[in-house]
Amino acid sequence: MTAELVRGQNHTLPQTRLEIRVSAGTPVVAGATLGDERGTVRGIEWIAHPGSPQLPGLEVSQQAAADHRLAVDLDALPAGAHRVTVLLALPVGVGGPVRFGAVPAPFVAVTGLDGTEIATFTLTGLDAESAVSALELYRRQDAWKVRAVGQGYAGGLAEMLADQGVTDPAALAGSIQEAVTRGLARSVAPPPPRTPEGDRVRHATGSADHRPTAPPPAPEPPEPLADPAATGPAHTTQPHTAPGPAAAGAPAAGPSTGGPINYAHPRRQHAAPPSPPPAAPPAQPGQPAQPVAGDATGWSMDERLYNQIWGMFEDLARAVAAYRSAVDFAESRMDQELDRALSDPRNRIGGAGDRAREAARAKRDELASRAREALDRDLAQLAAEAAVVEPALPAAYAGWGNPVWHAHRIPMEIPMALRIGDLHLPERTDLRIPLLVRLPLERGMWVDSGRTASEAATLMDTDRLRRLAMETAVAHAARLLAVYPPGEFAVHVIDPAGSAAGPLAPLVESGVLAGPPAAGPGGVASVLAHLTRRVDLVQMAVRARAADSLPPDLDTGEQLLVVNDFPHGFDDRAVTQLRYLADEGPAVGVHLLMVADREEASAYGPVLDPLWRSLLRITPVADSHLADPWVGHAWTYEPLTIPPGSQVLEQVLTAVAAARRAAGR
Repeated sequence: MTAELVRGQNHTLPQTRLEIRVSAGTPVVAGATLGDERGTVRGIEWIAHPGSPQLPGLEVSQQAAADHRLAVDLDALPAGAHRVTVLLALPVGVGGPVRFGAVPAPFVAVTGLDGTEIATFTLTGLDAESAVSALELYRRQDAWKVRAVGQGYAGGLAEMLADQGVTDPAALAGSIQEAVTRGLARSVAPPPPRTPEGDRVRHATGSADHRPTAPPPAPEPPEPLADPAATGPAHTTQPHTAPGPAAAGAPAAGPSTGGPINYAHPRRQHAAPPSPPPAAPPAQPGQPAQPVAGDATGWSMDERLYNQIWGMFEDLARAVAAYRSAVDFAESRMDQELDRALSDPRNRIGGAGDRAREAARAKRDELASRAREALDRDLAQLAAEAAVVEPALPAAYAGWGNPVWHAHRIPMEIPMALRIGDLHLPERTDLRIPLLVRLPLERGMWVDSGRTASEAATLMDTDRLRRLAMETAVAHAARLLAVYPPGEFAVHVIDPAGSAAGPLAPLVESGVLAGPPAAGPGGVASVLAHLTRRVDLVQMAVRARAADSLPPDLDTGEQLLVVNDFPHGFDDRAVTQLRYLADEGPAVGVHLLMVADREEASAYGPVLDPLWRSLLRITPVADSHLADPWVGHAWTYEPLTIPPGSQVLEQVLTAVAAARRAAGR
């Protein structure tokens, strides 16, 4: 499986004979340097470049090109070589681009000799830099790894070589560029942009508005939410996740002036629907384009808003990943520079050591400050977009406080998705991204009523927390009822001890439940038997292609089972049936909404682990338990709350009941 790296991230290399493929969209110079254990280049004999393209175990291209293939045999490197750094630079004096901010983001892949990708890295976020250290292959405890670096140099090739300890870097840079100029006539013409038409593109401050001309359908992200407690070691990159659209490399820095920055996954493929999204109003000179609700791509406004929200999530995830990686890189670089300086005995006396420390810390602070400035620009742009998008959302995507709910009418077809909460990161807690799940539901939900690691949960009374968890489940059930056509969604409730009468009152009093809440062992068994029978019959009908043979009394609409205080009132048979519904139900329209304390449920032992893993865990209070499987951020989940004193929940359920009566359901 390909590892898609973000800046500063590393990955183990499974083999030592490799190819490094570079795709830049414009002619670039590709080279590589060898470093010892401290990363020092011992001399020009350890540098492969167009004027001297071959070293033992290393070969690079002899000319500038839009695409390169570098051959690497790590076992054949010279003795003492512990690091291979891949360098990219723009040719100078040939009339081409002079900074990476004006060209497509370079894409670098480490592959096996058969072409199988091992790791990839997209170098986004570059601006005035004309040279960049892209990747490092380094040896650690007799194993080779690759690290995504993405360190740019505004001073070009000479500054980059000087940073690697090369003697007389300006002369060497000049000879390299001279060799490139001689071979430029043989360089490969740049291919069309790798980004498919219609992919989401972010624009830098002051750049022209290059909007896609034809929108793609909604992207299908991989499973966006996971919990490390649920998934176990196989999913260690997923603390319980936030919407994680597609996996992709994060930018090395945020957007800056001077050209569009592409935040789209380099190989995401889309088909273009027939109509373009609405155009943004023209920007004032020197100002960024104004955000517009629904300016993403899609066949309908519903789909465009869905795509736009996922695009905002991607942008926030990448921007923060870039910032954190840049800070980590700055710290790592400072440590390396300190080690290098203090290893010289001459720096251990006098003030040389202190000056080296001050210089290293000053460089670290400068890099961190530049990263924060880039992040702040990204966050400001996203905040402006969120301020425009939130008021324009339809009911299914809107929070309970949005006025759209007061004028909501039960639809005749289901929307693409449903909002179940908000997500944010600690770098800016007021910037919230809606958490959307696709409809029909592909997995159930578990509202954890226990004392989680969240500060809000630990400070809350146990009974209050359990009541709040059930109120959260009732609100989600009401939202599902409100966005489905009349009679196409039914809600069943199991409340074995009758402890949730208060929170369930809005559902019961409005008459929207399929039946009274089931209590006691008999009620639990009856509801589970009914839904298990429905799953069995629909599965058989689907497999036999005999849907017309289903019993006339069978409700073929979507079904939601709300279970309170699990596992109270459940015997072994009931637990087995519940697991069956969790595994087989979603494919035929039966979904679970569990309300339980995960710690109490663990008393059943590993028999419930599959049930836990199959459901999306959410919480009734803010909790940073969600993580994307993409860059692994720990996202804070904020449940949707009904404004104090508001009657919106009762109004929505009354409208659902009235629509059902009007439809004769």
